Amino acid sequence: MNKEKILLPGLDKQIDFLKKNLLAEVSSALVIGSASEIPAATISKKFNCTVEVIVEDYESLLNSKLLLGNESNINARLMDFEVTDFDSSSFDLVYAQASISSIKRNKIVKEINRILKPGGYFCVGEIVALNKSVPRFVQDIFDSSNLLPLFNNDLAGYYLERKFTLSGNADLTNTLKEYFSINADLLKSSKGDLTQQEKSYYKKLLHKISHESNAYLKLGADKYIGFVVLLLQKGVE
Repeated sequence: MNKEKILLPGLDKQIDFLKKNLLAEVSSALVIGSASEIPAATISKKFNCTVEVIVEDYESLLNSKLLLGNESNINARLMDFEVTDFDSSSFDLVYAQASISSIKRNKIVKEINRILKPGGYFCVGEIVALNKSVPRFVQDIFDSSNLLPLFNNDLAGYYLERKFTLSGNADLTNTLKEYFSINADLLKSSKGDLTQQEKSYYKKLLHKISHESNAYLKLGADKYIGFVVLLLQKGVE
């Protein structure tokens, strides 16, 4: 794959964090979420390992297969994140960038714990709330994407309660301004390339991107929304 910017909250900083902080050997890895092809390719190259990528919708699956092309060590599949087809203790590493900060988090994390090998690592980037209470327009952003962000100060404790140990963490909130700016620019430039039928088809998505970018960049949502990456290790039973 060509080196391009990762168009997810955290941008390239989460995968850079993983490369710097994970020194263990990895023979099998799972990457969760759409638009995660660059992290998957980076992990495969860095650790010389096989990588499974799972997404939850068919369009994301087609995009992943197209972007991954001839990456022979990477396999993209359609799967529910909270109920996968993988055997227990399948992976040395699970990587999720802004893909599990959802109302289904508890079930997804339980499944990740199941499919991780004892002593395996989980690198998770989470959308977090910077205040325990947020204004209505910020809550609307969370609700429209089925997000259930944890309060920033509670994030590590959530995973410690689930028998993970914390190996490292970083606050990547400073990437969000660039992330939303890129989205706003892409939206502006792509609208002219879309047919009327495509605009109609993507109307809800385009409105969502526009609303979120505007809220973060102009309306003050940056005071309430953050992004944090954790490197966690599953306990050895």
